[in-house]
Amino acid sequence: MQTRHIQLTSYPEGIPTLDNFELVDSELAALGKNEFAVRNEWLSVDPYMRGRMREGKSYVEPFKIGEPMEGGCVGKVIKSHHDKFSEGDYVLGNQGWRDAWISSGDGVLKIDPDMGPLQSYLSILGMTGLTAYVGLMKIGELKEGDRVFVSAASGAVGSIVCQIAKLNGCFVVGSAGSTDKINWLKNKGHIDAAFNYKEVENVSAKVAELSPKGIDLYFDNVGGDHLEAAIDNMNDFGRIVCCGMISSYNDQSPQPGPSNLFKVIGKRLRMQGFIVRDHNDVQQEFQTKMTEWIKAGKLNWEETVTEDLENAPQAFINLFSGDKMGKALVKLAR
Repeated sequence: MQTRHIQLTSYPEGIPTLDNFELVDSELAALGKNEFAVRNEWLSVDPYMRGRMREGKSYVEPFKIGEPMEGGCVGKVIKSHHDKFSEGDYVLGNQGWRDAWISSGDGVLKIDPDMGPLQSYLSILGMTGLTAYVGLMKIGELKEGDRVFVSAASGAVGSIVCQIAKLNGCFVVGSAGSTDKINWLKNKGHIDAAFNYKEVENVSAKVAELSPKGIDLYFDNVGGDHLEAAIDNMNDFGRIVCCGMISSYNDQSPQPGPSNLFKVIGKRLRMQGFIVRDHNDVQQEFQTKMTEWIKAGKLNWEETVTEDLENAPQAFINLFSGDKMGKALVKLAR
């Protein structure tokens, strides 16, 4: 079977360009015993992938030059020699950036297409939603009445964080980069206050204005001046959840740390990073709660969909321009 995949031709220097990627034709191998073949229908592109586009040690291995890239994907089993996966089953895997793939079943989950749109397993019902849930509820130990600040609040993770916090009786402030995103946060996310960071001279002063009683929990997707602003405004014994720092992903040399980091001591703050894959034990709790909220119409989410595999690199590059809304996805022709 002929198939195609995306691979890196070189590691990006700064913001990735299309020259760093290429589309390659290949042949899918014959099925072995206890294997099955999947044709992808949806792919996920995520900011964390930028960290895999460089050499060096990290929590996940870098993509290899000249080899198929990986990423979250949803597809349909088209042929099977496996007793637990049948033709017609829909599955969630990590063999994205390609048309089709073969698996023995390791790391692959069957999904129910009747529970929601297939692509929702790459967003609100998938790793994106789980990241928001784990970061807020487990790492941040959210409490009713907390005052919460979320950066990149209209993004795939941030938008879900905002809404879970509101469902738990919290006051929520969010930042985003356009008027449309601010309107969405207020009208669909139902948060208490939001601001366009591109129109603000001092992020710290704006957070203080919108939340004069301070911040108890900061969910960080940005780093940089947003992290400094949060530290400035944190209440004593506040919690900072470090999920991502997209402001520095394309830096060719590290940015200096927050200039006000000393306040962590006087305010007795707790600052913790996390990797969602360490929390698979929360999966069942997460699925139960999210399904309950979705069925009750209490959660909204947005998607930015790009068509066709060959456009996946551009969909990824667009993550760093701030133009997308919600989860970035690539839809493949069936």
